[in-house]
Amino acid sequence: MIPDHPQRDYRGVRVLVMGLGSFGGGLGAVKFFVGRGAIVTVTDTRPAEKLAESLAELRGSLSERDLAAVEFKLGGHDDEDFRRAELIVVNPGIRRDHACLQIARAAGVPLTSEMNLFWQWNRAPVVAVTGSNGKSTTTALTHSILSHHVQREGSGRRCWLGGNIGISLLPLVDEIAPNDVVVLELSSFQLADLDRLHVSPAVSIVTNFSPNHLDWHDEVAHYRWSKQTLLRWQEPSDAAVLNADDADVASWPTCGERLAFGLSDRGEPGLFAITGDDEQVCVRLKQFEERVPLRRWLKLPGRHNLANALAATCAAMTLGADLDAVRLGLENYQPLPHRLQFVGEVAGRKFFNDSLATTPESAEVALEAFTSPIVLLAGGYDKQVDLSQMASAIARRGKAVALMGQTAARLRELITQSPDNRCLLSGELTSFQAACEWAVAQSAPGDVVLLSPGCASYDWFRNFADRGQQFTEFVRSLETA
Repeated sequence: MIPDHPQRDYRGVRVLVMGLGSFGGGLGAVKFFVGRGAIVTVTDTRPAEKLAESLAELRGSLSERDLAAVEFKLGGHDDEDFRRAELIVVNPGIRRDHACLQIARAAGVPLTSEMNLFWQWNRAPVVAVTGSNGKSTTTALTHSILSHHVQREGSGRRCWLGGNIGISLLPLVDEIAPNDVVVLELSSFQLADLDRLHVSPAVSIVTNFSPNHLDWHDEVAHYRWSKQTLLRWQEPSDAAVLNADDADVASWPTCGERLAFGLSDRGEPGLFAITGDDEQVCVRLKQFEERVPLRRWLKLPGRHNLANALAATCAAMTLGADLDAVRLGLENYQPLPHRLQFVGEVAGRKFFNDSLATTPESAEVALEAFTSPIVLLAGGYDKQVDLSQMASAIARRGKAVALMGQTAARLRELITQSPDNRCLLSGELTSFQAACEWAVAQSAPGDVVLLSPGCASYDWFRNFADRGQQFTEFVRSLETA
């Protein structure tokens, strides 16, 4: 019998984890249910060699006895598993109209997700972050500030980081105390399913909105609806931190307290950059209004990262963080891998890994973050989104561009059509190694060689992290040559 309340154990329940994945959610679900005595089966269309990292992590975190009790069905799905299961944990990237899930629904098997399970079990207040771009950095900045805040309190409270950023907190949920605070990055896929729970984060942050993942959502309206789950069920005691520079996001409804952030000050409650001031920002929260040197504390390049820091600071101060915690959190922040990450300098050329730039807009802001000539590596899997603005930015800011993957031909056409184009375009590149070598060959001392694809990685790579790691390894090979 399936437990009807999340606080009951799952001893003897047949749980099917659909999609082991590479970013923690599937792993977290397996660990969670094994620890509660469930009979766990893992099914994934990818073979074992494509899941080597995830399988190695399971081997390192589960006892031999527990691991032996998990059945793995890799390289494809068996319809009968979906009929026999008593509960199915679905990877958020799998559409709910998948044929196997239709079989499960017809058999009356309930479906859930790793994040839905965490939300049902978690007892601590949540700061939840979403957006089309910048959500990982904003999530990590918020966590850094709040971590310093709770440390300075000396109360023993803890600040936890998880979600789409690649960390599953589900196996650790029993350790999270009611007075702790949890900072989660949430994708549109996760939010679409969380809507069923009427989730109400204590603080929600929406970094921005632009069409994305239309291969999954089919239409922009559903993508927007999924993102708005973060605000839809908030209560008056909650807060919503919204991007005032994004007209779409700024108009989203919520019952929570509305706070704003932006690169220009419109006089609203929140945090704002001050026009003409390269150091100070305006903090305007409740009865508190002050100019603070936030730009001096922030070490990340680019105006988009200033916007991320404004959002993170606003959320953290809403939960009680003071300016000393903000300063410490920003000054001590360690940039996340694959997010405008400086990899190294070779022969006068600076290499930056921005592999997490999987949307056109994220590549555009990366191009604006530098004043040096840029040799860009761009393109990848085609998510059926508009690439015209990204192409214009490449034509305007790029010295040369190595065009990769499924979108290479379309980007070449759009860049060539731009009246501003002075950018040298690569020919057809059949491998990432060839793209990297071509980019270096077009660069000169003083240039930036930037991996900021603006597209997903699925055609040439396992994921964005694999793409970024291969770029880093290529740069390391140049350093030792």
